[in-house]
Amino acid sequence: MSRNFIFTVLLALWTANLSAQGNRDDYARSAALREKFSGKVYKETIRPHWSEDGASLRYANKLPGGKTEVVLVDLATGERRILDDKTEFSGGILKPNFHVRKTSHTGERMELAFENTLSKPVELFWLDFTGQEKNYGKIEPGETRNMETFEGHVWAVRDSERKLYGVYEGRFDTDRAVIAERDEKAVDREKKAEKKGRYDNESPNGLYSVSVRDDNLLLHWNGGELDLTRDGGAEDRYEGPVLWSPDGKFVIARKTRPAEKRKVFYVESSPEDQLQPKLHDYEYLKPGDRVAVSRPVLFRVKITEDGTPNVTNIPIDDGLFENPWSVSSFSWAADGSRFFFLYNRRGHQVVRYLSVQAESGKVRIVAEETSETFVSYTDKIFTHRLDESDELVWMSQRDGWNHLYLIDTKTGETKNRITAGSWVVRSVEKIDAEKRIIWFYAGGVHADQDPYHLHYCRVDFDGTNFCALTQGDGTHRIQHSPDRKYFIDTFSRVDMQPRHELRCTESGRLICELENADHSELIRAGWKPPERFTAKGRDGATEIYGIIVRPTNFDSEKRYPVIEQIYAGPHGSFVPKDFQVHRRMNDLAELGFILVQIDGMGTNHRSKVFHDVCWKNLGDSGFSDRIAWLQAAAMREPAIDLDRVGIYGGSAGGQSSTRALLAHGDFYKVAVSDCGCHDNRMDKIWWNEQWMGWPVGPHYEEQSNVTQAHRLTGKLLLTVGEADRNVDPASTMQLVNALIEAGKDFELLIMTGQGHGSGEHPYADRRRKDFFVRHLLGVEPRWEPESPAKD
Repeated sequence: MSRNFIFTVLLALWTANLSAQGNRDDYARSAALREKFSGKVYKETIRPHWSEDGASLRYANKLPGGKTEVVLVDLATGERRILDDKTEFSGGILKPNFHVRKTSHTGERMELAFENTLSKPVELFWLDFTGQEKNYGKIEPGETRNMETFEGHVWAVRDSERKLYGVYEGRFDTDRAVIAERDEKAVDREKKAEKKGRYDNESPNGLYSVSVRDDNLLLHWNGGELDLTRDGGAEDRYEGPVLWSPDGKFVIARKTRPAEKRKVFYVESSPEDQLQPKLHDYEYLKPGDRVAVSRPVLFRVKITEDGTPNVTNIPIDDGLFENPWSVSSFSWAADGSRFFFLYNRRGHQVVRYLSVQAESGKVRIVAEETSETFVSYTDKIFTHRLDESDELVWMSQRDGWNHLYLIDTKTGETKNRITAGSWVVRSVEKIDAEKRIIWFYAGGVHADQDPYHLHYCRVDFDGTNFCALTQGDGTHRIQHSPDRKYFIDTFSRVDMQPRHELRCTESGRLICELENADHSELIRAGWKPPERFTAKGRDGATEIYGIIVRPTNFDSEKRYPVIEQIYAGPHGSFVPKDFQVHRRMNDLAELGFILVQIDGMGTNHRSKVFHDVCWKNLGDSGFSDRIAWLQAAAMREPAIDLDRVGIYGGSAGGQSSTRALLAHGDFYKVAVSDCGCHDNRMDKIWWNEQWMGWPVGPHYEEQSNVTQAHRLTGKLLLTVGEADRNVDPASTMQLVNALIEAGKDFELLIMTGQGHGSGEHPYADRRRKDFFVRHLLGVEPRWEPESPAKD
């Protein structure tokens, strides 16, 4: 008797007592959930107005019944007073700038509403960690697009002619980005500011400038020009902008061998402006492809008696920066005696901060990070050079935890550790070179709290006077006063509404409690918080953290299928930590499921050992930890039915959710996978080589969903946007081909005209809900409105 037959019989028996799940009422309740709970939390956010004299703070609280109160706070004493003045306060709107830049860090998950007030459609682009623009589709005139994103992620808005209408970086105290006509004066200011940056083609003394012509460099001065180079060509070209030494005696440029030209193609089947389909292509490097290789070139420029320059090329030995993935962050010492740059070797196992003597071209290691697995260069590289003291603040995992060190830039010796302990530095917020203090965010500094909670800390350069400036059991966000003497600390958990405190920046001293958000109306409306749950992972020792989401009509006497939302990308951790009234998980749970989200080993923000599980091992996806966590949850909660387990995710989560049925089909029974990078050889180079390594080895093939397609069990729905420019849509189609060749049953939904993340489109989202209802609840979905009765 087959396992599938037994499962079908048991499913029929279970559904006899589950008639209230997956029916029309459940769909209606799910659809109304966001609106039902909206606007029922008060004092949730503080948007401060600091007085110009630095003595006080004002903010407005929204109260029940549409009322507002304005609070005045004396910063020195913490005295709070309600004002009679009901002045309107603006805030929460993310203002655009026009500085196009890459995403440099990933904070907490957040929602950002893009409101298009223009009379024409615009396109929304995410700028990834390399600065590449990833298309997330059109926003029509008058439309508001709600995007799930992360703090620190950078978004650009352009029209059909690529005209830029703004660059937005997610911030926790904002929730809306208004797309309006460009402020041309602001655009001009941005351009002028960029032109005045460190890289300039004109020398500091104004005597010379450098240009690029026919892949070579030319030096210009009053009355003449000189070929700096003549050996440049299309396959090994000189590039600007250049970087002059402060005294104008030396100049650095780059010589670059370009990357190979790989193009990805897709067909837009149903364009809006014509009947016939369109073929699109874009450049997209994949693992193993030849990357651009840049090397610094150095010139000495002297003035002769007749005023013409005498130029000498100073050779630089590249032995310490061979085979680069990147060379970046060039800067000169103030005295012009040497310059510095950051080198990341391809394969991401060696990162070095190097110095080059200007007179000799001699290269020396200032600081180095090496690993037998990987150096997490997208979020664990931090350098801050202190010119006056010849020191470098350097981030390293050399002891197995992410910490800061103080390096002597002349000798390369470590002067001292700045931070230490079984916790991690998450990001550096500010460095005060004069006072020799660093302010930073950390995870795990309070041993009795969730290690993913962000806390704000300070420490002196020599490692003394460390202080966690925030204390409350939750994840924290900071808003500083303009003079940085004070900060508002807002902290929350998934199961605790936000609290706001006023604290002293120097010591973290609590000045006063500002507000405790009022969510009593939300509770009365039937809202239930997610449950935080921890259990031991695969090793029986490491704590694994996750949340459990139940439907609002949860009945502990019933048995519920469980569905895991998975994203196991090693670049972050993904279980929500802060308070939110509504998440999309709630909509799915409301149909009669228990939803969970878990951070297994191989994800970020814990120890190096925890993170290293992903190395050449993305197929692992932390499943051993996830299954152990679910089993522990089910032992404690009888309502969790582990005979009916589903899973879904998009992008890397699409890869993992399919992998669940291929590698753990005895546990997971149903999967919905959107835009999955099902074969890491098919996906973007910067992400996959970081975790799967270089050169491309047999492990890439072994862990491909495509090569493992014959192992499929259970029910699988694949969705993909035909216009996906983030993950090559052919990755999904090659999996489809392998499943067909293996004779496996599955379902496929192609979202025409849609880009990456099309699984969150309302239609695809509804199909996902239907798939789980049909195959985990064993009933036909009843989401459509009833037909009117006939006489």
